[in-house]
Amino acid sequence: MSAQSPGSVTRATLLDAAVAFAAGTGLTDVSLRQMASALGTSHRMLIYHFGSKEGLLVAVVDEVERRQREAMAALGDDAALTPSESMRRMWRTLAESSMWPFERLFFEVYGQALQGRTPMVAFLDTVVESWLEPATAVGVRAGLPRRRARAWARLGLAATRGLLLDLLATEDRKGCDDAMEALIAALPLELSGGSAAAGGR
Repeated sequence: MSAQSPGSVTRATLLDAAVAFAAGTGLTDVSLRQMASALGTSHRMLIYHFGSKEGLLVAVVDEVERRQREAMAALGDDAALTPSESMRRMWRTLAESSMWPFERLFFEVYGQALQGRTPMVAFLDTVVESWLEPATAVGVRAGLPRRRARAWARLGLAATRGLLLDLLATEDRKGCDDAMEALIAALPLELSGGSAAAGGR
């Protein structure tokens, strides 16, 4: 594979393959050379497209996050679903054991970013904001004032990530599901499918 030129394999193709590989094996204990071999490319090609193993880890997490935001948006656009039901379905997807390798990688990259490691630190620029805006838009469409919608979006994001961390640590799916249901039950009426006038909540 060393004869490949940088333009012969696209970054998107390699990233898709890396995401698929991470789903089955994870990436933490895999060297860049091992990753290149598994993806059918060269160490040089991965360096060219991602700069380093750390750059590849960030790219994989960013891509998985992007796909998850698209899934959230699709649920939000389904007129048959209330925001609370969309939240419940999104949680069920995220809590599946098939997602755990990605979530372990997410928390690893997040932790290293908080320690200021390069290139992970750039992850902090979008890790919250990229989710807050689309989630806030859901609340606004449901009838919440923007500031209140943003507060609930932030709470929902923080609670979901906290429960995912709990799930990875304990594997207590039932307990985490119950906690998510408690959060959903506490949502404003606008988000649960009721109306503010009906309950004044």
